[in-house]
Amino acid sequence: MSALIDIKDVTKTYQMGAETTVRALDGVSVAIEQGDYVAIMGPSGSGKSTLMNLIGCLDTPSSGSYQLNGREIAAMGDDDLAQIRNKEIGFIFQTFNLLPRADAVQNVELPLVYSGLPRRERKERAVKALESVGLGERKHHRPNEMSGGQRQRVAIARALVNAPSILLADEPTGNLDSKTGDEILALMDDLHVKGNTIILVTHEDELAQHAARVIRLRDGKIVSDIRNRAVGA
Repeated sequence: MSALIDIKDVTKTYQMGAETTVRALDGVSVAIEQGDYVAIMGPSGSGKSTLMNLIGCLDTPSSGSYQLNGREIAAMGDDDLAQIRNKEIGFIFQTFNLLPRADAVQNVELPLVYSGLPRRERKERAVKALESVGLGERKHHRPNEMSGGQRQRVAIARALVNAPSILLADEPTGNLDSKTGDEILALMDDLHVKGNTIILVTHEDELAQHAARVIRLRDGKIVSDIRNRAVGA
């Protein structure tokens, strides 16, 4: 059985001016199984953000293979990539990225709008996702009526609403105080126990210790890949 994510010998280069080429990823190979909880770490310029963008189908490799759920992503066009992002990947950002004039339900149902679901079904699924992160009673509140932790829970509910293959979290506690950050990490731990595949991009060792596996990058290469515990443990 193939891995959920199967990346083989991937490179990513960027042209900086007429004569300078930057190799952000240099022959990266990694496989991630369904239900795993992986932290991707590395200093600035290590390639972790580039790898996150490739996994999230926000960009494509310059060379090599990336298969998600058995589908080759590397050669897909923009429309196909957009469909993959909507159906297969739930994004959790440091800055929440919520619509300020929309309430929690409207923010959470946004990915479903692009799926073409009827309005009633969209709202039912959005409310269920909010309840799953403990925000059922705040469903009609707008972002400015909620704390930072509540806004991040809305963002997590939005990421979950399409039942994606992967939750991709980019520094999800970066804008939160330590107590609220711990609550969000506990929620992510619970989502992992329930079977969600989580990829956490962070520069903080404390966050990475929540993951079952830690991948470290430097200069576009994987320098270590260490498993802290078994999948689902």
